[in-house]
Amino acid sequence: MESEAAESLPSGSRPVEVFNSIQERTIAENSMVVLLQSLQGEVTTVDLRNESTARGRVLSVDAYMNIRLEDVLYRDWRGRLSQLQDLFITGRNVRYVHIPDHVDIMGSMQSQLAKIHRVRNFASQGGGRKEFAKKT
Repeated sequence: MESEAAESLPSGSRPVEVFNSIQERTIAENSMVVLLQSLQGEVTTVDLRNESTARGRVLSVDAYMNIRLEDVLYRDWRGRLSQLQDLFITGRNVRYVHIPDHVDIMGSMQSQLAKIHRVRNFASQGGGRKEFAKKT
């Protein structure tokens, strides 16, 4: 499995996780998960299948729609509120993800796809391991 790739960000910011494997990149670039991945760093609400909701800052979304949130306000199905430092939601439990109004959906998706393609094309641009380079 390949190591995580990170985009350069201003100092003090967390690196953005792009993808862990070729399989995940392929799944993501061929599905709407790209939109959710573009929400990294945004505060959003995730509705769960068990009628509960979680509102927090998106840390990461993988190709299987598993979502990590931080600074979470969690409301269970009975309406009780809990404050959580972080929360991991498996993709199969996601019912709906609220896209913030200020997010440009098409622009965000194109930007995320560009990140995928930069990682995918890294080796062809002279980066990566040299031991297995094609001989010409």
